[in-house]
Amino acid sequence: MIERTDGTRRERTTLVRVSARPYPRLSRRRAAVALCAAAVLVTSGCAFGEPEPDPAGEPPRFPTPSVSPSQSGAGQQVAATVLASRLQIPWGIAFLPDGGALVTERDTAKILKVGPESDTNGLKVSTVQTVDEVDAAGEGGLLGIAVSPAYQRDKTVFIYYSTSEDNRVAKLTLGARPTPIVTGIPLSGIHNGGRLGFGPDGFLYATTGDASERGLSQDLKSLGGKILRMTPAGKPAPGNPYPNSLVWSYGHRNVQGIAWDSNKRLYATEFGQNQWDEINLITPGKNYGWPEVEGRGGGGADAEKYVEPLVTWSTAEASCSGAAMIDRVFVAACLRGERLWLVELTANGTVLGQPRPLLVGEYGRLRTAVAAPDGSLWISTSNHDGKRDPAPEDDRIFRLVFSGGAAGKS
Repeated sequence: MIERTDGTRRERTTLVRVSARPYPRLSRRRAAVALCAAAVLVTSGCAFGEPEPDPAGEPPRFPTPSVSPSQSGAGQQVAATVLASRLQIPWGIAFLPDGGALVTERDTAKILKVGPESDTNGLKVSTVQTVDEVDAAGEGGLLGIAVSPAYQRDKTVFIYYSTSEDNRVAKLTLGARPTPIVTGIPLSGIHNGGRLGFGPDGFLYATTGDASERGLSQDLKSLGGKILRMTPAGKPAPGNPYPNSLVWSYGHRNVQGIAWDSNKRLYATEFGQNQWDEINLITPGKNYGWPEVEGRGGGGADAEKYVEPLVTWSTAEASCSGAAMIDRVFVAACLRGERLWLVELTANGTVLGQPRPLLVGEYGRLRTAVAAPDGSLWISTSNHDGKRDPAPEDDRIFRLVFSGGAAGKS
């Protein structure tokens, strides 16, 4: 059980006195050790070895979290601190060099900034701009956001959003109108994809859905049901598997989460139809089976034609959207399942042990998971999306930290 800090948009801690010291910056390796230990009921699984020393750093000050001990064999404690509340479907989160985060709201089409400025109530939340070009309908709206790796030089941000005609990717400097770089991504009331992220290769990746047209996922001429890879100008990136094409992989139904491991391997969450949701290891040019296969294909000809998922869950316990990687732990944020799934990976990219749930039912529908620069996890809820009755403080962004010699120890 994890107790929560509750209150207004900028959260004040009510259970524990605010610390005078900021949390130290944590290595991803140490965060992963704690993350795995916090979810385990007995001492097993996570084989990361001794954590490396913390590098120096000065992240922003956060409210002191309310903490309750986890029942892990390692004696870990997990703390959740609400950083922002009363939001409207916060969909994408991307960090700026100053330690603050840009956050998109799907239906209001607002880009918010959360932190790094703070006071005794926590991180400050301000509206940067509203993207007037957005037409929010159904599951469409202002979705993913990514900050240029060269932001300190070019001040460029990338967004994925819906218009009345299509989904598109655009670039902008904060406060200015967006300049589309990819248009014509199929649009529907559902299955719009929408996640953006810069890979370790420096290229921009975008996930798209099948837009309720099942055949688009297998059509290499369509941008629907794909993972796309592009230059910052929106052109096909060098090394893409198909000539003059943005397509990196295909046969997807609706991918909304991507994350890379330390060996530069790409993993993705995948919404199934009504039976199986998936975690996939993404290989360029490969076919992930939709609509011919949902979940595992069962061998035979399918095994040769389609890539088998690493993990499958029933849609009731998963329906995962966002994804993050902490060392070799893949974290999936789940909507219908109302939990995080922690999947430990081996050095070869296979699954080690059984996936472990965390925060089941604690915060409702979870949309986005992001590894923060200080080694903690930021998670956003999606309780205003019409699928659940929201609490008065919804929607929220909260930060997960781990004590006992792990992430976020004060």
